[in-house]
Amino acid sequence: MPSLVLDNSVAMRWCFKDGSEADLIYADKVLDSLTSDYTFLVPNLWHLEAANVVVRAQKRQWLTTEQMEKFLDLVGQLPLTVDNQTAKQAMSATILLASEHNLSAYDAAYLELALRYQVPLATLDVDLRKAANKINVPIFGIADNA
Repeated sequence: MPSLVLDNSVAMRWCFKDGSEADLIYADKVLDSLTSDYTFLVPNLWHLEAANVVVRAQKRQWLTTEQMEKFLDLVGQLPLTVDNQTAKQAMSATILLASEHNLSAYDAAYLELALRYQVPLATLDVDLRKAANKINVPIFGIADNA
């Protein structure tokens, strides 16, 4: 079964149920693809990044304990394949991508992973999409990658 790289910008829509209607539809499409066509590939920072967003949101009372528990249950059921080479790539390919495309190292890690495995990237991050387009990394669900 093919993989796609899952950026946290998509997974956070499953948690918070916020964003534009188009973002929510896209996030649902990504989740639906899991059951039929794809498995999710994530950098080894994915869980920490997601946990950080959830903890910060709960502290600010943007997320109830019930919402957090539902999200954690969903994440626990996802067949995520965690890349064990993310750290090794950090000081080479990832840092170069971050510098070249004006991305955070975290965002560049998703791009590097999609590039290395030659799989689509599922993201709602505008800058990450622009960088992916520049280096011909396909964006999941966008046929022309525009």
